[in-house]
Amino acid sequence: MEKINYQRKLDELLKTINGTPRLLLHSCCAPCSSYCLEYLSRYFAITVLYYNPNIYPEEEFVKRAEEQRRLISELKTDNPVELVVAEYDPEEFFSAVEGLEQCAEGGERCFVCYRLRLQRAAEYAAENGFDYFCSTLSISPLKNAQKLNEIGSELSEIYKVPNLPNDFKKKGGYLRSIELSREHGLYRQNYCGCVFSKQGKIGNV
Repeated sequence: MEKINYQRKLDELLKTINGTPRLLLHSCCAPCSSYCLEYLSRYFAITVLYYNPNIYPEEEFVKRAEEQRRLISELKTDNPVELVVAEYDPEEFFSAVEGLEQCAEGGERCFVCYRLRLQRAAEYAAENGFDYFCSTLSISPLKNAQKLNEIGSELSEIYKVPNLPNDFKKKGGYLRSIELSREHGLYRQNYCGCVFSKQGKIGNV
Protein backbone atom coordinates (compact mmCIF):
# COMPACT_ATOMS: atom_id res chain seq x y z
CA MET A 1 0.00 0.00 0.00
CA GLU A 2 1.33 3.40 -0.99
CA LYS A 3 2.15 5.61 1.97
CA ILE A 4 0.21 8.84 2.32
CA ASN A 5 2.05 12.08 3.07
CA TYR A 6 -0.05 13.23 6.02
CA GLN A 7 2.02 16.35 6.56
CA ARG A 8 1.15 17.46 3.03
CA LYS A 9 -2.53 16.75 3.74
CA LEU A 10 -2.28 18.87 6.89
CA ASP A 11 -0.60 21.71 4.98
CA GLU A 12 -3.43 21.67 2.45
CA LEU A 13 -6.10 21.65 5.15
CA LEU A 14 -4.51 24.54 7.06
CA LYS A 15 -4.77 26.72 3.95
CA THR A 16 -8.56 26.39 4.16
CA ILE A 17 -8.89 27.30 7.87
CA ASN A 18 -11.09 30.29 8.62
CA GLY A 19 -11.48 31.75 12.07
CA THR A 20 -10.10 29.80 15.03
CA PRO A 21 -11.52 26.29 15.18
CA ARG A 22 -11.26 24.19 18.35
CA LEU A 23 -8.83 21.28 18.38
CA LEU A 24 -8.80 18.45 20.91
CA LEU A 25 -5.16 17.33 21.00
CA HIS A 26 -4.34 14.08 22.76
CA SER A 27 -0.88 14.29 24.31
CA CYS A 28 1.36 11.53 25.60
CA CYS A 29 3.84 13.89 27.28
CA ALA A 30 5.12 17.45 27.37
CA PRO A 31 8.15 16.97 25.07
CA CYS A 32 6.02 15.46 22.29
CA SER A 33 3.39 18.18 22.65
CA SER A 34 5.86 21.09 22.63
CA TYR A 35 6.28 21.54 18.88
CA CYS A 36 2.70 20.48 18.19
CA LEU A 37 1.40 23.26 20.44
CA GLU A 38 3.76 25.87 19.03
CA TYR A 39 2.79 24.93 15.47
CA LEU A 40 -0.94 24.25 15.79
CA SER A 41 -1.76 27.16 18.07
CA ARG A 42 -1.27 29.45 15.06
CA TYR A 43 -4.50 28.02 13.66
CA PHE A 44 -6.51 26.51 16.53
CA ALA A 45 -7.72 27.08 20.07
CA ILE A 46 -6.36 23.90 21.63
CA THR A 47 -7.42 21.72 24.52
CA VAL A 48 -4.81 19.14 25.45
CA LEU A 49 -6.20 15.82 26.64
CA TYR A 50 -3.66 13.96 28.76
CA TYR A 51 -5.16 10.47 28.69
CA ASN A 52 -2.55 7.72 29.02
CA PRO A 53 -3.60 4.64 31.01
CA ASN A 54 -0.69 2.79 29.42
CA ILE A 55 1.89 4.67 31.46
CA TYR A 56 3.63 2.69 34.19
CA PRO A 57 4.05 3.21 37.09
CA GLU A 58 1.55 5.72 38.47
CA GLU A 59 4.39 8.00 39.62
CA GLU A 60 5.49 8.26 36.01
CA PHE A 61 1.96 9.15 34.92
CA VAL A 62 1.82 11.94 37.52
CA LYS A 63 5.27 13.25 36.64
CA ARG A 64 4.44 13.50 32.95
CA ALA A 65 1.11 15.17 33.72
CA GLU A 66 2.85 17.77 35.88
CA GLU A 67 5.38 18.49 33.12
CA GLN A 68 2.53 18.84 30.64
CA ARG A 69 0.85 21.39 32.91
CA ARG A 70 4.10 23.30 33.39
CA LEU A 71 4.85 23.46 29.67
CA ILE A 72 1.41 24.83 28.87
CA SER A 73 1.87 27.54 31.50
CA GLU A 74 5.25 28.55 30.06
CA LEU A 75 4.99 28.07 26.30
CA LYS A 76 4.17 31.12 24.20
CA THR A 77 1.31 30.27 21.85
CA ASP A 78 -0.69 32.29 19.37
CA ASN A 79 -4.04 31.05 20.68
CA PRO A 80 -5.00 29.81 24.15
CA VAL A 81 -4.23 26.26 25.29
CA GLU A 82 -6.16 24.45 27.99
CA LEU A 83 -5.43 21.14 29.70
CA VAL A 84 -7.63 18.23 30.73
CA VAL A 85 -5.95 15.46 32.73
CA ALA A 86 -7.97 12.24 32.57
CA GLU A 87 -8.13 9.72 35.37
CA TYR A 88 -5.37 7.13 35.71
CA ASP A 89 -6.82 3.67 35.21
CA PRO A 90 -4.12 1.24 34.05
CA GLU A 91 -6.64 -1.59 33.89
CA GLU A 92 -8.07 0.06 30.77
CA PHE A 93 -4.74 -0.49 29.06
CA PHE A 94 -4.09 -4.01 30.36
CA SER A 95 -7.60 -5.09 29.39
CA ALA A 96 -7.18 -3.65 25.88
CA VAL A 97 -3.86 -5.41 25.22
CA GLU A 98 -4.68 -8.73 26.88
CA GLY A 99 -3.15 -11.53 24.81
CA LEU A 100 -0.69 -9.17 23.14
CA GLU A 101 1.81 -8.96 25.98
CA GLN A 102 4.54 -10.76 24.01
CA CYS A 103 4.20 -8.67 20.86
CA ALA A 104 7.28 -6.82 19.70
CA GLU A 105 7.46 -3.12 20.50
CA GLY A 106 5.97 -1.11 17.67
CA GLY A 107 3.63 -3.92 16.64
CA GLU A 108 0.01 -4.89 17.23
CA ARG A 109 0.02 -4.14 20.97
CA CYS A 110 1.09 -0.57 20.23
CA PHE A 111 -1.60 -0.23 17.57
CA VAL A 112 -4.23 -1.24 20.14
CA CYS A 113 -2.78 1.37 22.50
CA TYR A 114 -2.99 4.01 19.77
CA ARG A 115 -6.65 3.18 19.26
CA LEU A 116 -7.42 3.22 22.98
CA ARG A 117 -6.11 6.75 23.39
CA LEU A 118 -7.38 8.13 20.09
CA GLN A 119 -10.84 6.76 20.81
CA ARG A 120 -10.98 8.64 24.09
CA ALA A 121 -9.89 11.78 22.24
CA ALA A 122 -12.57 11.31 19.58
CA GLU A 123 -15.22 10.68 22.25
CA TYR A 124 -14.22 13.77 24.20
CA ALA A 125 -14.14 15.88 21.05
CA ALA A 126 -17.62 14.73 20.03
CA GLU A 127 -19.09 15.26 23.50
CA ASN A 128 -17.65 18.75 23.84
CA GLY A 129 -18.20 20.24 20.40
CA PHE A 130 -14.66 20.32 19.05
CA ASP A 131 -14.02 20.90 15.36
CA TYR A 132 -11.07 18.48 15.07
CA PHE A 133 -9.12 15.92 17.08
CA CYS A 134 -5.71 14.27 16.75
CA SER A 135 -2.73 13.09 18.81
CA THR A 136 0.86 14.22 19.30
CA LEU A 137 2.06 10.62 18.94
CA SER A 138 3.16 10.96 15.32
CA ILE A 139 5.98 13.30 16.30
CA SER A 140 8.07 10.36 17.51
CA PRO A 141 10.23 8.65 14.86
CA LEU A 142 9.33 5.38 16.58
CA LYS A 143 5.57 5.79 16.16
CA ASN A 144 3.71 4.65 13.05
CA ALA A 145 2.13 7.77 11.58
CA GLN A 146 0.34 5.81 8.86
CA LYS A 147 -1.39 3.60 11.42
CA LEU A 148 -2.21 6.55 13.67
CA ASN A 149 -3.91 8.39 10.82
CA GLU A 150 -5.76 5.29 9.65
CA ILE A 151 -7.16 4.82 13.15
CA GLY A 152 -7.97 8.51 13.46
CA SER A 153 -9.83 8.44 10.15
CA GLU A 154 -11.87 5.40 11.22
CA LEU A 155 -12.80 7.06 14.51
CA SER A 156 -13.77 10.29 12.78
CA GLU A 157 -16.41 8.33 10.85
CA ILE A 158 -17.78 6.88 14.08
CA TYR A 159 -17.77 10.03 16.20
CA LYS A 160 -18.44 12.53 13.42
CA VAL A 161 -15.50 14.78 14.31
CA PRO A 162 -12.75 15.22 11.68
CA ASN A 163 -9.36 13.76 12.50
CA LEU A 164 -6.64 16.34 11.78
CA PRO A 165 -4.19 14.55 9.44
CA ASN A 166 -0.67 14.72 10.78
CA ASP A 167 2.89 13.51 10.77
CA PHE A 168 4.39 15.98 13.19
CA LYS A 169 7.94 14.65 12.91
CA LYS A 170 8.10 16.07 9.38
CA LYS A 171 9.37 19.57 8.50
CA GLY A 172 11.79 19.47 11.43
CA GLY A 173 9.04 18.92 13.97
CA TYR A 174 10.85 16.26 15.98
CA LEU A 175 14.06 18.30 16.10
CA ARG A 176 12.11 21.38 17.19
CA SER A 177 10.51 19.36 19.99
CA ILE A 178 14.00 18.52 21.26
CA GLU A 179 14.98 22.20 21.14
CA LEU A 180 11.85 23.25 23.04
CA SER A 181 12.39 20.50 25.59
CA ARG A 182 15.85 21.87 26.27
CA GLU A 183 14.62 25.46 26.44
CA HIS A 184 12.00 24.54 29.04
CA GLY A 185 14.09 21.95 30.86
CA LEU A 186 11.48 19.27 30.27
CA TYR A 187 11.75 15.77 31.64
CA ARG A 188 12.36 13.43 28.70
CA GLN A 189 11.62 9.83 29.62
CA ASN A 190 13.74 6.99 28.23
CA TYR A 191 10.82 4.68 27.45
CA CYS A 192 7.49 5.13 25.71
CA GLY A 193 5.34 4.61 28.78
CA CYS A 194 3.99 1.11 29.31
CA VAL A 195 5.54 -1.60 31.46
CA PHE A 196 6.57 -3.53 28.35
CA SER A 197 8.53 -0.63 26.86
CA LYS A 198 10.05 0.06 30.29
CA GLN A 199 11.29 -3.51 30.57
CA GLY A 200 13.04 -3.25 27.22
CA LYS A 201 13.88 0.47 27.39
CA ILE A 202 12.44 0.72 23.90
CA GLY A 203 10.30 3.49 22.52
CA ASN A 204 12.20 6.64 23.49
CA VAL A 205 10.41 9.81 22.41
